[in-house]
Amino acid sequence: MKFAPVSLAVLAAALATPAVAQEQAQTDDSGSSGGIQEIVVTAQKRAENVQDVPISISAFTAGALQERAVTSVASLSNIAPNVTLDAGTPFSGSSSVLSAYIRGIGANDFAFNIDPGVGIYLDGVYLARSVGANQELPDVERVEVLKGPQGTLFGRNTIGGAISIVTHDPGNEFRFRGDVTTGSYKLFSARGTVDIPLAESLSSSVAFSIKTRNGYLRRLPFPGAENFASDPITSFKAAGYNNVGLGTEGGDNNWNLRGKIRYDGGAFRAVLSGDYSNVDTSQIANKVISVFAPVFASTYNCAIAGVIAAPGDTTTCGGGPPSFALFGNRGGLNSINDLPSIFGVNADANPNNNRLPYDSRFVTNNIDTSYANGNNYSKLKSGGGALTLEYDIGDATLKSITAYRELHWNTGMDLDNSPLNFLHTSFTMNQKQFSQELQLAGSAMDKKLNYVLGAYYFTESGDLHDYVTFAEGLLQVDGPNDLKTKNYAFYGQVDYKFTDQFAITLGGRYTHEDKEFEGFQSDRNGLNYKILNFLGVPGCEDISTISAACQAAAGFPNPGEPLRYYIAGRQKKVFNNFAPKVGLQFHPTDDVMLYGSWSKGYKTGGWTTRLSAPLDYAPGFGPEKATTWEIGVKSELLDRHLQVNAAAFTTNYTGIQLNSQKGISPTVQNTGNARIRGFEVEVVAAPVPGLTFTGSVGYTDAKYTVICGENNEFPAFCEGNNSYVAPTPIQAGVFKGAPLPKTPKFKWNFSPRYEAKLGSHGTLVFLGDITLTSSMWNDTERTFLLQRPGTTVINASVTYRDPSDHWEITGGGTNLTDERYLTTGQAQLAGGQIYGTYSRPAEWYVRLGVKF
Repeated sequence: MKFAPVSLAVLAAALATPAVAQEQAQTDDSGSSGGIQEIVVTAQKRAENVQDVPISISAFTAGALQERAVTSVASLSNIAPNVTLDAGTPFSGSSSVLSAYIRGIGANDFAFNIDPGVGIYLDGVYLARSVGANQELPDVERVEVLKGPQGTLFGRNTIGGAISIVTHDPGNEFRFRGDVTTGSYKLFSARGTVDIPLAESLSSSVAFSIKTRNGYLRRLPFPGAENFASDPITSFKAAGYNNVGLGTEGGDNNWNLRGKIRYDGGAFRAVLSGDYSNVDTSQIANKVISVFAPVFASTYNCAIAGVIAAPGDTTTCGGGPPSFALFGNRGGLNSINDLPSIFGVNADANPNNNRLPYDSRFVTNNIDTSYANGNNYSKLKSGGGALTLEYDIGDATLKSITAYRELHWNTGMDLDNSPLNFLHTSFTMNQKQFSQELQLAGSAMDKKLNYVLGAYYFTESGDLHDYVTFAEGLLQVDGPNDLKTKNYAFYGQVDYKFTDQFAITLGGRYTHEDKEFEGFQSDRNGLNYKILNFLGVPGCEDISTISAACQAAAGFPNPGEPLRYYIAGRQKKVFNNFAPKVGLQFHPTDDVMLYGSWSKGYKTGGWTTRLSAPLDYAPGFGPEKATTWEIGVKSELLDRHLQVNAAAFTTNYTGIQLNSQKGISPTVQNTGNARIRGFEVEVVAAPVPGLTFTGSVGYTDAKYTVICGENNEFPAFCEGNNSYVAPTPIQAGVFKGAPLPKTPKFKWNFSPRYEAKLGSHGTLVFLGDITLTSSMWNDTERTFLLQRPGTTVINASVTYRDPSDHWEITGGGTNLTDERYLTTGQAQLAGGQIYGTYSRPAEWYVRLGVKF
């Protein structure tokens, strides 16, 4: 009776549920008609049938991905249980940025100082940044989604799991596969992969993709804006001014190129690969949901009205906080412009200099329109090369992976959705990384013992430069940051079969990491000094030549650098970790495996870079850790016509690094600890030839168990029920028992597929895809207006294949019921707005594919 809940969950999934994508059923190698195709994965650093790997894995082949309109990593989100993958994070501006969560663990930021919680691997090479991690999938062979901590074999920053992208290797014969797609919003997409044999044992491949599409959010001119004065956008410091003005947001314009050369000399094999991606498109769609009048909006509105509120007066200018005459010289120290005063312009006798106030007039009644007219671009150039060498030594294989990658990113957003320069963000990032991995994998003792031993070295360096303009230049953030990381690790895992039925797994990984950081965040407007001058602090009268006394009174820590918030000098942190794993497997029959495991994951700490007030120390945050117990079953039944995989897990998650708003600054700190429990069931059924059902259900219950006071840097040592973010009418807050962000309790997916053979007239394939997801919170503070409701997303397609199987045409649609929901967003309470990105609307596409 104790096993009844699991049995009922499996039965429910088999009869009616949603979907993990396994390859469609087809004739298998044994000739059994309609059997489920085997998928080979490398989740344990060696090639194995996914059904023999004692890990919860969702594996997707190239054919399954194409049929289900999955073109990027984020598109996997709907078809993998207990996984949330979103294209873009708050104010990142780019759909190439990946917000990845698995079983409640992940990261929702793009900053260089924040490591992802889900590792993304491209042909075995770790992609260190969330920028560029939302990879396009033009020549993919398969994608493996590994759930739970993968610290032993994959290393740090895979605390939630890992996503491994395996691209196509060159074949020994000439081959071409490609397709052209058109669709909604003037979509044009073309992809192709060609295999070219060069000589005996030497072959090559080239793959390309291009994609253009208009955005789905339209920028509208604000009625009457031409009657008000304004500063040109170029008056303020930014990463660049591109695509300024009207147009659309949420578009695509990118191309990708990949090349491989493969040598197969039998015992020795080598693959040399290179790839390059170029993105030059609009920002992710951004919609202001609510505008109110806290610090910046109230101060600005009071200033243009010529009102100086007395200290403590909260009734003036719409009930905002006290206003100061701070808009005299908005250019500030070292500014590229000396901007004129706007104080009192709406109260003087000159109507030609009147300014628009910032208020709710800029909230349109359509989620796909905006009054923004500022920056609207995202530019990313990324790529790298890798050399993989393999040499067979008896029953073992020695493997080397040497890789170098870099990226260059520039993005800009108009977040205020108005003709004003009220909240504009732009960023540049430059990053390079080098990694070297050695693996020895093999078997011994008549294959009773399988082992993997490895050593890993990784180094990364780069910079991130933040530029943010608030309230027409009241505050102008200029934040260059330099970071550097060195990491090395040693790992090993052994699997020993005591009998044909029973085996044990033991593994561990030791990691050492050195991090360095120097922050140069500053305010080009000298806002702190203007406040002190208004309050009558001596020595702050002339902000163009700040006195030492005024700088000391303001708390700026660096003599001679009156605008720099951060202390001078390079900050250093050292991290050491051992991530063990213990597992047991039992095979009651050849077609059923029961397993249990205990494993640990680890994510390194760092520094908070986004300061909005001076500090005499560099604020940091510690590492986070996860310990997971998992039990599961993998089975192939009814002569491989039914496949049922299920897992149940519980995780202790400590030192959680979450991003929350502190004043105007999104601040990373260790929030507390959590307990995560859940299960997932994945089913593939092929009851009759041509008909396949794939389905999945995922359940995750993720709640905080310990919350620390905001001044405590290491919550693992905290006790009690201190509130991290207190509940307000705007936000539900964070407290003991509150759920974690980006984690729905339930996700169901169901995908029926029917392949109708038409004899000499070809084949028709009908595919449906339905995903039901329960509600979730998009941000740490649990802002009510940003909550993602329960959703139902339906995709469908029909494909015709010609009798020779050389070409096919597909017509399909995504999000057919036009389900719209927020995928990301931020409550910028000091700035005066809540904004977010809505999911793509209903779209159609037609694809013509060829192969020969």
